[in-house]
Amino acid sequence: MFKTLLLLLALLSLSPAQAKEAQPVAQNPAVEARMMVLAAELRCLVCQNQTIADSHSGLAQDLRQQIREMLERGMTDEQVRSFMSERYGDFVLYKPPFKASTALLWAGPPLLLLLALLGLYAVLRQRQRMSPDAFEPDDDNNNQSDDADGAHDEHSLPANR
Repeated sequence: MFKTLLLLLALLSLSPAQAKEAQPVAQNPAVEARMMVLAAELRCLVCQNQTIADSHSGLAQDLRQQIREMLERGMTDEQVRSFMSERYGDFVLYKPPFKASTALLWAGPPLLLLLALLGLYAVLRQRQRMSPDAFEPDDDNNNQSDDADGAHDEHSLPANR
């Protein structure tokens, strides 16, 4: 038994390690912090629901490294955003600029809210103008007529008096 265990340990020690290479980090902690702030503002094109900072995809890792290199070359944050936007389109930005192609994106939600409120107002005004007879009668009226007849169905509850 001991020999088998020793042989198994020897074979496991010869197998290649499954560790990955460490992710490159900027030499300057300030550049790394700027890179993380910028990466948090950019959408991962593979995941689309995550930022480049949060994503573990290969493209996101490459883009983080590219941002690192751009910042080390002295580019400003706005220059990096402009480069990414020119290369990948405004979709890559979590806060796209307001322009003709993104106007519906910015104006759509407030317009939909306004339409919903106007619709609610119209329905409430219409209901206010209706006579009370247009609505279903109360259950108390039905119970009183049933009590007078002496007939009860299994679903009706006795009226509290």
